[in-house]
This record gives sequence, C-alpha cells and structure tokens, in this order.
Amino acid sequence: DGLHVAIIMDGNGRWATARGRRREWGHRQGAEAVRRVVEAAPDLGIRTLTLYAFSSDNWQRPRAEVSILMGLLRRYLRSESPELKESGVRLQVIGRRDRFAPDLLQAIELAKKKTASGGRLQLRLAIDYSSRNVLLEAVRAAAGASDIEGQDMATLLGAAMHAVEPASDVDLLI
Repeated sequence: DGLHVAIIMDGNGRWATARGRRREWGHRQGAEAVRRVVEAAPDLGIRTLTLYAFSSDNWQRPRAEVSILMGLLRRYLRSESPELKESGVRLQVIGRRDRFAPDLLQAIELAKKKTASGGRLQLRLAIDYSSRNVLLEAVRAAAGASDIEGQDMATLLGAAMHAVEPASDVDLLI
C-alpha cells in the first residue's frame, strides 16, 4: 500500500524571525518545502502525505498573519493544481470549512475536482483542523450507530473517524 507520512508544519515564522526575516518569508519558504516534499514522496514509497498546515488554534494569530496564510493557501491551490494533476496527486482537504472565505472554499473544491483522478499520491491538507473536533465527530457518529451493541468502543471510534476523513493510519509523524 505504501507509507502514510504526516508532517506538522510548525515553526516557519519563528525560523524566519531567527534569521532576521519577516514571518511571511518563513511561510513562503514552508510552501516551497511542501512542493519539494510532494515531488519526492511517491519515489520514497509514500502513498499518503498529510500536511498539518493550519490548526484551528491558528485563528488566534494576528489577523494580518492569518490573511497572509490564507492568501498563500489560495495561491498554492490555484497555481499547483495543474502540476498536482499531472503528477498523479489527489488532493484532499480535511478540517472545518465554515470559517473560510467563499473564494477559498471555491479554490479548494476546484483543486479537489481537478486532482480527483490522481492515484500516485494522496495529499491531505489539514486546514482549520483539530483532532478534538475529529474525535467529537467520531463519537457523535459512533453514538448514532445502530449496531453499537457487541462492539468495542475503539472499533466503533476507529470506523467513525475513518468515515469522517478516510485514510490509513499514519506510519511516520514529522
């Protein structure tokens, strides 16, 4: 099946600041690093790559920085979709959607649609993502399951979590 690698994209702004640069520069460098990782992943046996790019807690950052991050995401989705499609990458976006601007939602859906046939790499961008929210949704789904009797909760939660956002378990977290 191939490996599922997940990367928590944290520290780009601090990395830039430590080098005397603006946080925005660090975020742009992080986006360039994503490009290199996505290109290399399939040849390394990685079939699923999850990038934790923007957590739900990131909304607490200064408004200007959030705007820069959303702008980078919007540009990435628009500019990289043709390359992703050509490379056989299928894009998925996990996390909440209710706090995004309508044009960003459109860019996400268009990028997903353009890359839907990709079979070489499943690229999952976790944006406005919170494991707490995923667990709550899984518990809600498990609680609504009609066949709950006779099954252990771990099995029900696991099935419900995969129903919310299907993917194999992570083999390596960076």
